Amino acid sequence: MGPSKPTSMMLTKELAAVRLDDWAQACGDALAAGDRLVTLFGRAADDVSRGESGGASWGELIVTAVLQAADSGLYVLRGRSARGAAYPSITARHPSAQAFERELWEQTGLVPEGHPWLKPVRYEGARQQRMGEHPFFTMRGRDVHEVGVGPIHAGVIEPGHFRFMCHGERVAHLEIQLGYQHRGVEAMLLRRPPLALSTTIETVAGDTSIAYAWGYCAAVEALAGVQVRPEAELVRGVALELERIAMHLVALGGMATDIAFLQGGATYGRLRTAIINATQRVCGNRFGRGWLRPGGVRHTLDQARRSDLLATLVAFSKDFAEVNTLMLSSRSVGSRLHGTGTVTAATAAQLGLVGLAARASGLPVDARQDLPGRLYSEHPIETLTEGSGDCWARMCLRMREIDASLCWLQQVLGAAGIDLSGMAQANLGPLYPGTLCVTLREGFRGPVVQALETGADGRLLHYKLQDPSLQNWLGLAMAVRENEISDFPICNKSFDLSYCGNDL
Repeated sequence: MGPSKPTSMMLTKELAAVRLDDWAQACGDALAAGDRLVTLFGRAADDVSRGESGGASWGELIVTAVLQAADSGLYVLRGRSARGAAYPSITARHPSAQAFERELWEQTGLVPEGHPWLKPVRYEGARQQRMGEHPFFTMRGRDVHEVGVGPIHAGVIEPGHFRFMCHGERVAHLEIQLGYQHRGVEAMLLRRPPLALSTTIETVAGDTSIAYAWGYCAAVEALAGVQVRPEAELVRGVALELERIAMHLVALGGMATDIAFLQGGATYGRLRTAIINATQRVCGNRFGRGWLRPGGVRHTLDQARRSDLLATLVAFSKDFAEVNTLMLSSRSVGSRLHGTGTVTAATAAQLGLVGLAARASGLPVDARQDLPGRLYSEHPIETLTEGSGDCWARMCLRMREIDASLCWLQQVLGAAGIDLSGMAQANLGPLYPGTLCVTLREGFRGPVVQALETGADGRLLHYKLQDPSLQNWLGLAMAVRENEISDFPICNKSFDLSYCGNDL
């Protein structure tokens, strides 16, 4: 058996859509067996769903769960239901499903009976004008008080409301309410031809442009029956690791600034500028927009660009090691970060945390290792973890992941016999009809998930986007418990989650 792939494609007519209760039971059994829930979503039934039932119109909604098995990659469980139906909540047994079921309820009306925290994720549609009625969790008791922060924040921070329930300075519970940005991204993606969506996908979460663009490109290429050259995949990997380095530096700089370690804040910011400027010299944009396109890449790496990147990375590595030494040896840094914002491995597993947030709690989950595909099978990159699950662990892991990306980039860019210049983009034709394609790309926060489904005519029926922040926001809320409220900015920056990635 070959390596598991980060792109999985299946004919919808071969996906048996079962009754909703049976689907929920199958999902719960899979999670109990140790499989991971990648995403869960619903859509209105159409000609494909009627075809699955032999022509009988048995329902109005199709629900899809994508899971990842440890030994066999991605697979799909599909259910069917009439609108307004109810089913036994998966969350009641497996908390990792909580955000997925809330989103499914909000978008389709399907009710997960027994869900312990059923409230909107984004306040979509008719609910948009009812955010003031949000059923916040409340606490009672002598000396218990609430502190509300946001949704309007200072500077350029995106909107989000944080409701702290405190006993004195100690946080007993934090509830995070997002959904203030009503962009309607998924619906918008169905209004344009599928091969013309690059510029939109790149801006879903602007600091994760490469991860989103790569997942989208991989999906439409698979649906068009096109396999890009290995060299193009390698250039995409270079772009992704440059993005990872730059964005981890944002969090490191923010953490240093929040604890008044000003040398770290200034130096990490300067180093980030060096990386994003190097990206701009390759493709014309500091965030990598316009670099990746369906069929390949628009900007290749000739010898001059490779030499420029290598020189940048060598100079970067020296200064990065020096500032890391200062951060790691500072007593004031250690006293603020050790034991602050701890999420245990058990809690991280129960909540289904992904990406760096999971790895900092000791869970070795990384799509580059778990679903390596062709690129990371030929050019592997080590999965790193930390065990303490606190702000210190998340800081250290970012440093170590940057070092791993630097090592990987220097090996790839410095390797003889690999020509990364002069690659023509492959032309893509019509997409396969009646097909579901799921892609994962491990961005700097975690796996960016995209699911594209075509109808009988080859047009897109559904486009599901998922930022890793959706699964990790509750992890931040748990991290703040039993900490002082003044620790929240450090915890928040150590997770460094996306508001707009959540508010699609």
